[in-house]
Amino acid sequence: MLYAGLDLSRKRLDFHLLDGEGATVEFGAAPPDADRLLGLTRRLARHGQPIRAAIESMNGARFVHDQLERAGWQVEIADAQKVKGLAPLACKTDRIDAWVLAELARRELVPAIWLPDPVVRGERERARWRLHLVRHRSSLKQRVHAVLLAHGKPCPVSDLFGVSGRLLLERLQLSEPGAGNLRASLRLIDELDRAISGCEAELRRLGANHRYVPLLRTVPGIGWVLAYTIAAEIGDLARFSSPGKLAGYSGLCPRVYQSGESDRRGPLAKQGPKYLRWALVEAAVHARSHPAYHERYQRTKTRLGKQRGAKVAQVDLARRLAEAIWHMLTREQPFAPAGAAKPVAA
Repeated sequence: MLYAGLDLSRKRLDFHLLDGEGATVEFGAAPPDADRLLGLTRRLARHGQPIRAAIESMNGARFVHDQLERAGWQVEIADAQKVKGLAPLACKTDRIDAWVLAELARRELVPAIWLPDPVVRGERERARWRLHLVRHRSSLKQRVHAVLLAHGKPCPVSDLFGVSGRLLLERLQLSEPGAGNLRASLRLIDELDRAISGCEAELRRLGANHRYVPLLRTVPGIGWVLAYTIAAEIGDLARFSSPGKLAGYSGLCPRVYQSGESDRRGPLAKQGPKYLRWALVEAAVHARSHPAYHERYQRTKTRLGKQRGAKVAQVDLARRLAEAIWHMLTREQPFAPAGAAKPVAA
């Protein structure tokens, strides 16, 4: 067996190949496109031994992983933060990084991450693309409000982009370039509305046949969009042996600092997928008025005060929702608060 460390950048892939004793067999670089990666595998095939490789998690790493595995390599994607903890470097270059990854692969110490299959990747891409469009639309709406503020125009309607708001915007007399910016912003908002509606229709259609989405929709504060997003980001629930593991994966648990008798809690870890964390917090915003969670939310909010109470209470509720979701999906039962005839969520 040979062991390859791969360091990926935008224009090239550095590799370092070791044998079983840790001696360097070959090193070099190749462009990270499909044809050049295939050429790299054919070039290294002359050594006549199977290759186990490791590459750090980053944008493009999954493409490299898929291309090399099709060529017969065994490839693991390593958690970049954990790699730094295992092998801190005084001198860091792409070639040294590749050698470090090769050594970790040789010693079977690669902190590999779970890699979703193509189906789950497609689900995630659909949900994330919709969120990307929504953020652009929100940015444009904020820009329209800024244009009105800059020209001293009041906004007497609650929804500037509803029917009455659009009529108000049509009657406005603005000087240039404000008027042109306003027209362009409204055209883009309309286009994004159509694209987002199409995405949501597709999510609703695909979510109807998803094994998790119908159950997730029974959770307070979770509708079609959040249900599909959470299901896609969780992927295979069997990866999590306990509700605490799922909550920790979401990044909603605080950092812990312990030394001797000192035990301190820091800010949120935020190490998991940010889209899952966003979806759970968004669900918590709507679920805080549900009878199952309202009392806990208010108690936490009151205890911590006005400055940070509401935010911490939302995160606490999001973490509780993550734990409830684990119980529901594990037992394949809909949401039921504590004390119900068939309790599912703690």
